[in-house]
Amino acid sequence: MKKGFFYLAMALLAFAGIGLEVILAFGLEPVLYGAELKDWTVSQNIIHWILTCILWGASAFGVITLAKKKGDFDIFQKGEKVELWKLLVIILIIIGSLVISYIDWKGFKVVKEFRANGPLKFVFQYIYYIFEVLLVTLILVFSQKAFEEWFKNPYIPYGGIIVALTWGIGHFFTKDFMTGIITMLSGLAFGSVYLLVNRDIKKAYIILWLIFVL
Repeated sequence: MKKGFFYLAMALLAFAGIGLEVILAFGLEPVLYGAELKDWTVSQNIIHWILTCILWGASAFGVITLAKKKGDFDIFQKGEKVELWKLLVIILIIIGSLVISYIDWKGFKVVKEFRANGPLKFVFQYIYYIFEVLLVTLILVFSQKAFEEWFKNPYIPYGGIIVALTWGIGHFFTKDFMTGIITMLSGLAFGSVYLLVNRDIKKAYIILWLIFVL
């Protein structure tokens, strides 16, 4: 029980790390720039992404280090080889995610964002996505570990459920209703992918990033 609560605390710390962006975007930076988020210049947006990445990177490093030292949990342990049927399910999840994204964006998300942002903003935004998906992955991994400690059932994507209830619901407040729904569904998909790659965080991270950016 005690270990389970420790792992859940690590997941919540990762979620709190994501929340640091809210303090920047809606608290500190509007005061510094004298403008709200929607009115920021290209340079101000890029500065925001750089600052956020620094905070998120530090948060991820802290949580990973603490989990290894205090919880004896090395999240980078290699998982077993992924069976063919699991690979096929993962491909179906990626395709399904791409279809939903295409409908929601009325086109390919990557293309739309490139056209909307231009090359410079596009590059920094996608670096920002690297760190966002990293923290989401940590929420997923530690939540899964916590609930498996408690319920001893390795087949339920507990981590995906927690991601949907934290990161997903958070988008209702920072974005809009439809983005919140899609992000919650993404969270559940993320949890399934993590189990399908046999809890190998490196494989999971690459797939989750692809699902997120596509």
